[in-house]
Amino acid sequence: METVLIFAGLLLLGAVVGFLAGLLGIGGGLLTVPFITMLLAQYTSDSAQIVHMAVATSAATIVFTSLSSIRAHYAHRAILWPVWRNVVPGLLIGGFFGAQLASVLPKAPLALLFALFTAFSATQMLFGKTPKASRELPKGVGLAGAGTFIGIISSLIGAGGGFLSVPYLIWNNVAIRNAVATSAAMSFPIAVASTVGFIIAGWGVSDRPAHSFGYIYVPALVAITATSVFLAPLGARAAHRWPVATIRRCFAFLLYSLGAYMVWKAFSS
Repeated sequence: METVLIFAGLLLLGAVVGFLAGLLGIGGGLLTVPFITMLLAQYTSDSAQIVHMAVATSAATIVFTSLSSIRAHYAHRAILWPVWRNVVPGLLIGGFFGAQLASVLPKAPLALLFALFTAFSATQMLFGKTPKASRELPKGVGLAGAGTFIGIISSLIGAGGGFLSVPYLIWNNVAIRNAVATSAAMSFPIAVASTVGFIIAGWGVSDRPAHSFGYIYVPALVAITATSVFLAPLGARAAHRWPVATIRRCFAFLLYSLGAYMVWKAFSS
């Protein structure tokens, strides 16, 4: 019975993550990492790999969720493909090496890093300021450099990068709907590079739970993506029809709560 409830909870989580991924251009890791951490704690409470596996599994779910979200945003012609092409090399490099770094960081600092950037993301949502009219996105190497930073941080915490890329694009005077759509497209290369990196990093680790592939916990991956890929297009369509300011404020408070949980989880033992 407990297994059924856990699986049902992951299906519901996937639905929520998928919708928000489409609506706000986030990969969903800010939601999935804490919940996967709670799930793995039921089975491997003494394992030092819990947070690492939660981050890795979250990154893997974003591969599928982002594809579904991209397809919906593409239909609205909202993705800025020139920006995407310039930023992808940095995202791939940052995503891969961020995964390697995350695999060697101890549990507490990794969870604390997640909490700090969750708080940063939430604060950006609540108190985002209007950028100067003259500000615009950098070109070439500058944009690739920004992508590398976003990729590293996103990979470290198992997120798709939307918590950084959306505020970054908006700060450079990209319209919010284009920022959300382009951020959704940016999540895919980050997630792919991160997933490959986590599989390699976790391949030789012996104390992982059963049904793991590297650091990827396959049951959670399957359950979350089973619903997220269907709800992401609905969220993307809503992003082009709804005012998102109120939704983003509510989501910010949720992020604060999840960040607080990760801090408690890291330092309670």
